[in-house]
Amino acid sequence: MTRFDLGPALLFCPADRPERYEKAAERADAVILDLEDAVSADAKAAARGALIESELDPERVIVRINPPETDAFVSDLATLSQTDYRRIMVAKAASPKRLAKIDARFEIVALCETAKGIAQADKIAALDNVVALMWGAEDLVASLGGTSSRKPNGRYRDIARYARSRVLLAAGARGKAAIDAVHLDIADTKRLAIEAADAAASGFAATACIHPNQVAIIRDAYRPGALDIAWARGVLAAAEAERGVFAYDGRMVDEPVLRHARALLRRV
Repeated sequence: MTRFDLGPALLFCPADRPERYEKAAERADAVILDLEDAVSADAKAAARGALIESELDPERVIVRINPPETDAFVSDLATLSQTDYRRIMVAKAASPKRLAKIDARFEIVALCETAKGIAQADKIAALDNVVALMWGAEDLVASLGGTSSRKPNGRYRDIARYARSRVLLAAGARGKAAIDAVHLDIADTKRLAIEAADAAASGFAATACIHPNQVAIIRDAYRPGALDIAWARGVLAAAEAERGVFAYDGRMVDEPVLRHARALLRRV
């Protein structure tokens, strides 16, 4: 079983905006304080200082740090050693060897968002200090020399869909959690709802987001409906009186279907 169970909506917050920390933590299931792309190079030192001064519940905080190949990575870890925050999201995770060398005090959410990172997802997921994998679409496409992860109709291109599936499978194979990528078009709430519902049904543990207004949409998408709950409870109750394969509500039921029902009730 994975050690990662924060809830479905994880909200990014720039680490150089400490006035937003508490509100972000209140609005979402967990907050991702971002020391990487959301913070310009000249503001990173101030952001680290704000992180040290913050007093959020460490159990509901993830800190996204810079890639291991950068000087900023060393400074980020030194900063975190002065705090109670021990769950980190490593940006552009691509080298299992580098991740394995990170101080064992930290739990790692590996953000696979480059071609190399996606290709190494299986090995990354196998590391003991990795508790979850997340994927990122835009950096992935940029690493391939592309210009957009989505088609004009808003749907992901095939390469992004492949990366999403590969990260989910790599995480699941090792009993780790998988986190779905952010939806950058804040106004496109319909597409966000569709993708979050698909993420929940596919087995993702959470979806990351960039705006507080996206939190409720993600939570609703992950929350099973009344009919689904009734079906899951009903089929599990029926299984207690049956042996082997049986029919319930016109559908053949075997152990995989029962596992689906148990997973649905866990989301409740």
